[in-house]
Amino acid sequence: MNQIEPNLLKYIWMNSRRDQLWMLVVILASMPFYFLSLDLPKQIVNGPIQGRGFENPDDTAFFLTTYLPIPEWLLSPPIKIFDGFELDRIAYLFALSGAFLVLVAVNGGFKRYINTYKGRMGERMLRLLRYQLFDRVLRYPLPRFRRTKASEIASMIKDEVEPMGNFIGDAFTQPLFLGGQAITGLTFIFLQNVPLGFITLVIVVFQAWLIPRLRRRLIVLNKQQQIEARQMAGRLGEVVESIQEVHTNDTTNYERANIAKTLNSLYFLRFEIFQRKFYIKYLNNMLIQFLAFLFYAAGGYLAIRGSLDIGQLVAVIAAYKDLPDPIRGLIDYDQQRLTVDVRYKQIVEQFAADDLQDPSQQRIADEPVAPLKKGFDIVNLQVIDETGSKLIEKATTQIDIGEQVCVVGAVNSGATHFTEIVARLLRHSSGRIELNGHPIEQLPEYITGRRLGYVDASTYFPQNTIFDTLTYVLKNQPVTAHDRSEEEQAQYQIELAETRRAGNTELDIEADWIDRERLGVKSDEGLIEEIHKVLVDLDFADDVRALGLRGTLDPARHPLLCEALVKARHRFRSRLTELGLDGIVEPFEPERYNNQATIGENLLFGTAVEPAYNPAHFPSNIMVRSVLAETGLEERLFEMGKEVAATTVELFGDLSADNPFFDQLDYMDAEEIPEYRAALNRIGHLRLEEISDIDQKLILKLPFAYVETRNRLGLLDDELKSTIVEARRKLRDTLEQLATPPVSFFDPDRYNAAASVMDNVLLGRISSTVAEAPERVTNAIRKLLAEMELTDDIFRIGLEFNIGTGGKRLSETQRQKLHLARTLLKRPDFLIVNQALNALDGRLQRQIIEAVLARSKGRDGERFGVIWSPMSVGISELFDRVLVFENGVLVADGKPSQLARESGAYSELIRA
Repeated sequence: MNQIEPNLLKYIWMNSRRDQLWMLVVILASMPFYFLSLDLPKQIVNGPIQGRGFENPDDTAFFLTTYLPIPEWLLSPPIKIFDGFELDRIAYLFALSGAFLVLVAVNGGFKRYINTYKGRMGERMLRLLRYQLFDRVLRYPLPRFRRTKASEIASMIKDEVEPMGNFIGDAFTQPLFLGGQAITGLTFIFLQNVPLGFITLVIVVFQAWLIPRLRRRLIVLNKQQQIEARQMAGRLGEVVESIQEVHTNDTTNYERANIAKTLNSLYFLRFEIFQRKFYIKYLNNMLIQFLAFLFYAAGGYLAIRGSLDIGQLVAVIAAYKDLPDPIRGLIDYDQQRLTVDVRYKQIVEQFAADDLQDPSQQRIADEPVAPLKKGFDIVNLQVIDETGSKLIEKATTQIDIGEQVCVVGAVNSGATHFTEIVARLLRHSSGRIELNGHPIEQLPEYITGRRLGYVDASTYFPQNTIFDTLTYVLKNQPVTAHDRSEEEQAQYQIELAETRRAGNTELDIEADWIDRERLGVKSDEGLIEEIHKVLVDLDFADDVRALGLRGTLDPARHPLLCEALVKARHRFRSRLTELGLDGIVEPFEPERYNNQATIGENLLFGTAVEPAYNPAHFPSNIMVRSVLAETGLEERLFEMGKEVAATTVELFGDLSADNPFFDQLDYMDAEEIPEYRAALNRIGHLRLEEISDIDQKLILKLPFAYVETRNRLGLLDDELKSTIVEARRKLRDTLEQLATPPVSFFDPDRYNAAASVMDNVLLGRISSTVAEAPERVTNAIRKLLAEMELTDDIFRIGLEFNIGTGGKRLSETQRQKLHLARTLLKRPDFLIVNQALNALDGRLQRQIIEAVLARSKGRDGERFGVIWSPMSVGISELFDRVLVFENGVLVADGKPSQLARESGAYSELIRA
């Protein structure tokens, strides 16, 4: 299905016909009970309360005597259906009252069932609509994404269809249910008194005519608001994506003005909507209350004249009391229908496309996808974009399996577009391009997506681990079902049934999707080994190990590895002198002050799990402050902080903020000096308890960041160090009594789950006064881990590194390597590269290309073709064959050495 039904009501009926018919049955079944609940108050008032039929003390009445609900003036005598049960006056009153309560419960039950059912139906339809819209996005022709904002698509699928969920459930049931109640109520009023019935009908018809006309302007305003909000979402997404450009070009204020203009438009649109909406609500309420006035005035007059008995008047008023809700609901329904219909048509138009990819091309493969037997056959290729520009005017060539082809040309020559064509990212306008003997545009994605690999300079990755980012290319369809317990399987079957009813795919995302057989491995160990081979070729394996050293481990999941790392810690400590690191590394010891760590780190002696226990937040931490007060450290550290502040202000107060001396101040910024000068003037000789909380925190921040060996102000003596160690023990004892300790404390014989692998092996601090000390220590730890054969484990930890949104936690160079690595990992028959690796220097580019070409020629047992459009034409000498493009025309095709002699276009590119 290439188009979504443009008519909303038809769309709803097509996809929920069975549910809608069932709701019709339930609504019709509820109407008699609703009618009886309207008639019962009249029987209670006229019978046991006013005493009609109980003129004598011994008189009785029959409970549940049932007549056809037709008034005496229309049919006399009434037809009796059931005689009922004989009761006295009091019993009869309680019986009727109990029946009324039962009817209230029954009607409430009907309402609850109907509302729950239609809510579920609406959510199911909303789920279907969102799925269909997302499915269409996946089938868009790729050039369309160049003119479509991702944030606008996300906003439409997530936010703009949300109101439709409520309407979908109401589309047919709401008018049936409310209309049935309104007709029942009107009919009941007519049966009690015809004039009052006519008055009610006239007012209701007038409401139904007037209110929708007043709301037409609201529909237009809501449409404008929707467009404005969507454009704002798009613009916000653009600003976030280009935030670097915003800052580097000083356009933050321009962007503020731009958004302010949009917000201004939205404000006045929404304000006008509010004004009109509440005016219409006011008018609607006035009409309803005018009807109440007529009932009380006219009905009371008729009751006084004797034309209407009190029971009938009470029944009419009771019926009227319930009448405005369904009438108002019908009017609101019509308004909602018009609004949602406009919104739906906008979304359908936005997602409309005549050139969607056929769903059959994205189907699941029924059998393993065999390697390609034939390469590309390209004849009279021509490519014209949507603006009419010729990207490729003429190209005819063949590329066989296993060939290494370099595609070169000047800017806009057609070389880069050629790689996009053979990767099926662009559609050709004329000519023929075949792959494996079939037109490439007819091949399903399970062939092109697995047998072709494409890499360009783009490096956007969803937030994930390195491992999941690499193996994403192997997740084409479920391989092994997810193993569930009986309880989980039962719940899954319920969810699967609902998924099936909602028209969503039944593929299980929790199954194992990684196709290891494509790589010739059966386990994760074999998969990681293949990943390692690829990353070594791309000079990325060491980067992953470095990330592994920064990663954390859960001892419960990796007990043996954590135990091995603790052994590495002890071995490292025992070899400090041998490694030449004695005096450079000072290990953490429970009973000793660490001179290379800050006072805050010495006091904490662990890794904070909660931010409040980071040493920088100690001045605001009540529990830490209480321990300091108990041990007498609070006042001493405060006095120390005053001395640090006074000395710093005196030494650096007159220097400019960009003076290099400030690089040595890791406890105070240059901009903070005026603030500390003012605080010192306020404090003077006041005692600690007399000083404001703000000034206390400001001064106490300094000693927690103080390191004597680095800052050298002579403020830390042995006695104070001993007191800090004593306070450390007190703080640890206090925090370990909590249900969940907020700090993972250091222990020389235990692995610290909150600290990185590097910090666990080091479990100490590095001297800041020795040149290149951190590099020497890191290299020593790496060599030690290699000796202990833990390098592969560190590599696995690195694979679990979260790369962040868009992969922004990696450098541009690392992201480009990652992009190429995962394409190589899926073992394509053709690797197509379009000016990737442009963030790398020329030497490293050449090294990686040589490694990839060696790999493609069977170095590791696999052979594949390469089609590469490089940044530097000089690289082309590494390839078997070169295609030269000029002004959209393939002008030369041959070996590099041959073209260097015979092709002027190629020679000119080489010289350039």
